Amino acid sequence: MIYIALYLVAIVAANQSVTVFGASAAIINAFLLISLDLTSRDALHDQWRGRWLWPKMLALIAGGSVLSYALNAAAGRIALASFVAFLSAGLIDALTYAMLGERSRLVRMNGSNLFSAAVDSVVFPLIAFPVFSWWIVLGLFGAKVLGGVAWSLVLSRPRLERAL
Repeated sequence: MIYIALYLVAIVAANQSVTVFGASAAIINAFLLISLDLTSRDALHDQWRGRWLWPKMLALIAGGSVLSYALNAAAGRIALASFVAFLSAGLIDALTYAMLGERSRLVRMNGSNLFSAAVDSVVFPLIAFPVFSWWIVLGLFGAKVLGGVAWSLVLSRPRLERAL
């Protein structure tokens, strides 16, 4: 339940801050919040493996977007962008995470985050912002990859992992 709460709080906070502050908040969110979502998604992948993984992931992604819109209807475009980007990135992340199979958890998390960060970093700004910028895409990608490494180290600490 902690990973679900982390995921939802992070995505709603990210969506609300981009709604209020615009694209300038997106890169900070990418490092702090979106990378947390990508990494916690991997932890949930391990917990839910074989137990309705895909429907649960779809419900989690949709839940974050619905909550974002419910808290602030002005977040509609951002919530939609978030939903499409996370759905696309989630599919890539899950496939990559599964393909990395028996490798260490850190390798699986960061390997899958690399590919999902790339997808999310292109899809989100295409929908969310009126003007597309490759600088935003590159900034988002770099922030998500670096943030993903940081969060994977935090979430993989044995004492913390047992607590979650």
